[in-house]
Amino acid sequence: MTHAIESEGLAKRFGETVALAGVDLHVPTGSVLGLLGPNGAGKTTAVRIFATLLLPDAGRAQVGGFDVVADAHRVRSIIGLTGQYASVDEKLTGWENLVLLGRLLDLPRAEARCRARDLLAQFQLEEASGRAVATYSGGMRRRLDLAASLVGRPPILFLDEPTTGLDPRGRLELWALIRQLVSEGTTVLLTTQYLDEADQLADSIAVIDEGRLIARGSPEELKARLGAQSLLVRPARSEDIGATLSILKEVTGAEPQAEDSTVTAAVSDPGLLTAAVCRLEEAGITIAELELRRPTLDEVFLALTSRVPERTPGDHEEEGCP
Repeated sequence: MTHAIESEGLAKRFGETVALAGVDLHVPTGSVLGLLGPNGAGKTTAVRIFATLLLPDAGRAQVGGFDVVADAHRVRSIIGLTGQYASVDEKLTGWENLVLLGRLLDLPRAEARCRARDLLAQFQLEEASGRAVATYSGGMRRRLDLAASLVGRPPILFLDEPTTGLDPRGRLELWALIRQLVSEGTTVLLTTQYLDEADQLADSIAVIDEGRLIARGSPEELKARLGAQSLLVRPARSEDIGATLSILKEVTGAEPQAEDSTVTAAVSDPGLLTAAVCRLEEAGITIAELELRRPTLDEVFLALTSRVPERTPGDHEEEGCP
C-alpha cells in the first residue's frame, strides 16, 4: 500500500453550505500532509470523514486501505485523532486517563498500565502523572492529548490544529514529538492555521478553499510558484535609505519598498545580488543586513486564497457546524 490516506471526489454539504466539493487527496505512507485553508475551507470536515465521524455525501475515502464507510470499524482500529481542543478528562490524573483509554481499547490491565507508563515518559509527563489534568498547563494537556491518541499504537494519525493555544516553547516541543512519530513510521495528516508549522513539518501540502483543492506540492514547490525572490537590504545608517532605494530600483528594475529601515525589492535573477552589493559599496553605503529570500508560505497562501488564515474570536471551526 503506497498511500495510507486517500480520497477521490470527496463531497459534503451542510444544508446550503458546501463544505467539500470533490476533493482528491493522497498521503503516502510514513509522510506528513499539511492540509491548509482559511476558516471554513473544509479542513476539519475532511478530517472528520477520514476519522469516520462524518459520512460523505459523495466520493470515496480510504484509510489504511479500508473504506471509511463500509469498513468504519476497521479504520477506527488503526487511527489516532487529536482535535483542536484537548479531549482528556480533567478530573482524572494523566495516568488514569491513559490507563482508562487502554482498557477501553481492550488492552489487558497490565499492558494498559505499561503503555501508560511508556507514553508518560515519552511525552515528559512522568512527574505530573499523579496530578489531576485540571492542574496541567496548556502545553502539558496537548502532550497528554497526543499521548492519548497513541495508546493503541495507531499507524495513522490525524492532528487537527494540534498546537492551537500553545506558547512558542510548547509548539516546538510538540513539533519534536511529531517528528519522532514520523521517523518511527507514523503517517500524519495535519491541519493547521500556522503556516510556519506546515513549512517545518509537512512533506507535502494541500491547500483547499471553499471546499475545493486549489494547490498541492511540497513547501518548496509551492513557494516556487510565486517566482520572484526578494532582496532585502538594511543600511547601517538610516540616512542611506533613500540612496538604497534608488540603487535597488536601478539594479533590479523593480519598484523597491522601504519599511522599518529595510529596503525590499523583487528580483527574478539571483545574480543581481552581487550587482546590488557592488553598487552599494561604490556609493559608500555600509550594509547592516543583506538577504535574498524566496517567498514565504504565508505569501503563497495569500496569493492562492486571498484570505488571511487567522482564527477569529469564538471561532469553533468550521464548515457548517449545526
